[in-house]
Amino acid sequence: MTEADEIQRRWARVVGFSYLFALAPAVFAEFYVSGRLVSDNAIVTAQNIIAHERIFRLGIASNLLVFATDVVLVTALYIVLERVNRRLALLATFFRLIETSILIVAVLNDFYVLRLLSGASYLTTLNSDELAALARVSMGAHGSAYNVALILFGCGSPVFCYLWLRSGYIPKPLAAWGLLASVWIGICAFTFVVFPELTKVITVVYYGGPIFFFELSMGFWLLFKGIRQHTLTSDQREQQRDETRHAAKERSHADP
Repeated sequence: MTEADEIQRRWARVVGFSYLFALAPAVFAEFYVSGRLVSDNAIVTAQNIIAHERIFRLGIASNLLVFATDVVLVTALYIVLERVNRRLALLATFFRLIETSILIVAVLNDFYVLRLLSGASYLTTLNSDELAALARVSMGAHGSAYNVALILFGCGSPVFCYLWLRSGYIPKPLAAWGLLASVWIGICAFTFVVFPELTKVITVVYYGGPIFFFELSMGFWLLFKGIRQHTLTSDQREQQRDETRHAAKERSHADP
């Protein structure tokens, strides 16, 4: 095994660890905290956040932890898969990093909510109902930012999964499942932009469940089994042939 193969294997385990590490705080922030504190009623939502500010802040902190982990995850995915096809790996990396940037903006909206409900003296020109309405609008913006981020996820994640499928590093059924689940979540997120009423029919369990189980399975697989013995792809074979031809030309020029 070459040094490059060993580096690739180590980073594959980083991918697995990142998948597993990010799941718990993501579920806590987006399901437990939001499900407990946020409702369609602006006044009730404001009262819940004020009464449970520490939980709301823990949700923000959990999201920030997830997004920092996402940067590590995407970096590790690129390192593992760029040997399969560097251009596609780079394209997927850009999509996923832009997705993470948008999610960070979503968290900034949560800080804005806390300011609106802080009771600061500069807010006395607005009554409590107006502040509650503004806070609820900001929470809605958080949801919209997540939806846009999922569209970008649906562009980047299928490319990574395609590279997994081509590489043979993991079982092909697992890679194919991830590819389909990634495309599905992207289609759903894009559809919600045009038909928002469908969010009441296609809930997060239906469009997020498949990708959740894929990432959970990938996490355990890569962390405990790692990637399979490296096999050269067609791109890599072509690259090696080019290097061999180049070396042969240099030797021919060097010969007297």
